Amino acid sequence: MRLTMYTDFSLRVLLYLGIKGKEELSTVQEISDVYNISKNHLTKVTHELGKMGLVETIRGRGGGIRLNVHPSEINIGETVRKTEDDFHLVECFNCEINQCIITPVCRLKNVLHEALDAYFKVLDSYTLADFVENNDGLATILLGKQL
Repeated sequence: MRLTMYTDFSLRVLLYLGIKGKEELSTVQEISDVYNISKNHLTKVTHELGKMGLVETIRGRGGGIRLNVHPSEINIGETVRKTEDDFHLVECFNCEINQCIITPVCRLKNVLHEALDAYFKVLDSYTLADFVENNDGLATILLGKQL
């Protein structure tokens, strides 16, 4: 399974904002520059993260973005579920388009469901805090300083 760029960028924004801290505002341009990724993509990502309640967006001069909740309240599995639009690993996972003739007797689909459940069980066991708290290496790379 592969995550979309949208989810990848969403997680990167959350990591950056989590390392930066709630007190300090960041800009989409700043995050774009650090990761060397498209500002337009990040604008869409941060807008959606704002709609999800994870990011606070402050408009106007001196505005910016920051986490809206503590990193320990941002579950990685939940975030991935909300930012991905398709977990149909194989055709039979999607009843609307499934044309596979072996679906009624296929045992593989059950194993793939089990694997997907295990994938999310792991992601659900982590919050953003697990990746940003006490992570001087990440702070050094993203912010150029030790925390």
